[in-house]
Amino acid sequence: MSPAAAASEVLIAGATGLVGREVTRLLLMRTPRPRLRALVRRVPQPADTRMQWQVVDFTQLPALPRAAEAYCCLGTTLRQAGSQAAFKAVDLDAVLAFAHAARAAGAQRFAVVSAWGASARSPNFYSRVKGEMEAAVAGLGFEQVVIARPSLLAGDRASLAQPSRSGEKLALWLSGPIAGLLPKRMRPIDAATVARGMIAALQQPRAGVRIVESGELQDLGKD
Repeated sequence: MSPAAAASEVLIAGATGLVGREVTRLLLMRTPRPRLRALVRRVPQPADTRMQWQVVDFTQLPALPRAAEAYCCLGTTLRQAGSQAAFKAVDLDAVLAFAHAARAAGAQRFAVVSAWGASARSPNFYSRVKGEMEAAVAGLGFEQVVIARPSLLAGDRASLAQPSRSGEKLALWLSGPIAGLLPKRMRPIDAATVARGMIAALQQPRAGVRIVESGELQDLGKD
């Protein structure tokens, strides 16, 4: 692949999820359109023919084609995963496997979805795993890393055939009437806003690791 072609190649993991779907949609709207390669466990039906779909095992990722940037939107919940070990396998191990593969493919820019309150020192298991992931990705040597920390995610999970998240639905329902009164960093945030914010942040020429909290995502991701 020529340097020019590699410069337009974009990798994404988690393209079939709530945020990943929006990141994919936005990237496909770019002019010129990048060569977009989505790493998935299974190809969705119908599959968008404007992009490359590559079925992979995230525990044994193959060498990937040369790329300039990568987006990671992998994630689950403790309830969906069924155990702490299964959750960690997705939100830490799979994320890091993709990050390593993207770095080996030459990607210099990397964006990843984390979570509000992430900290490797948190007593909360979920937040601690997210924090450990952030620290590990930050140390991989990318020229630019964007870590998005959205608060409560809003979006149409039903259209993705994803199981309902009762706790998320309840929190969104309770916060709805007072969302405008909450600090911006604590307000529910739409998945499309997160996607726009991630992409905008990664396109800004800022070297190093940049943590983008939910309030800043709201600003960067304005429609």
